[in-house]
Amino acid sequence: MSNEIELFFWATPNGWKISIALEEMQLPYKLNLVDISKGDQFKPEFLKISPNNRMPAIIDPTFIDGAPISVFESGAILQYLARKTGKFYGKNDRERILIDQWLFWQMAGLGPMAGQASHYRNYAPNLVDDQKLIEYGRNRYFNEVRRLFGVLDNQLANYEFIAGEYSIADMACFPWIRAYEFVGQDLKEFKKLSNWYEIINSRPAVQKGLAVGKESKRDQTKLNKEEIEEQARNLFGKK
Repeated sequence: MSNEIELFFWATPNGWKISIALEEMQLPYKLNLVDISKGDQFKPEFLKISPNNRMPAIIDPTFIDGAPISVFESGAILQYLARKTGKFYGKNDRERILIDQWLFWQMAGLGPMAGQASHYRNYAPNLVDDQKLIEYGRNRYFNEVRRLFGVLDNQLANYEFIAGEYSIADMACFPWIRAYEFVGQDLKEFKKLSNWYEIINSRPAVQKGLAVGKESKRDQTKLNKEEIEEQARNLFGKK
């Protein structure tokens, strides 16, 4: 049996969290592409390991009890990999608690709010005729993401990395900060956050993680109406 971790992945911020972590932790892995725009996330074999029909997910064939284990939800995967390797998760309980706070902050705030901002900015105009509704949603989530960027900028006034030393909290937040233009933000407004972004982006393992699945990403500007509607059904449940 191979010792490679199976990574179920698509090129999105949540997917890149895990490819970056695997590269940083130098863990061998096998890539399984889950094309969420075509509905691969609803296939029965994928739902067995990710019942919420969301990627990423992993299967580790070498769990401590000798049997394979599957893990879904990107935050849980990051914690699992950090515990498995003993890397990027602090040296003591105090440090781990700080890392966990910012990991859960990303999972509950930065990711979902940025995802909504992206939806109203990049997808909704093709899906909904009510432009007032679109404008309301765009403004609502743009302002919330801007607030969250400010929260992280304030945190980085005291630390080089989010929780002191480089950790899974940085790996969780970076791909969503990287999407700043996609969600309508100007990173130049946040000096500390911008400096942090450049430091993380310059890490060789981060660049390797970001390159994973790059060739499979679809150019949204080249999709026809039927393809956009198919994506909408698979991504947002729109009939």
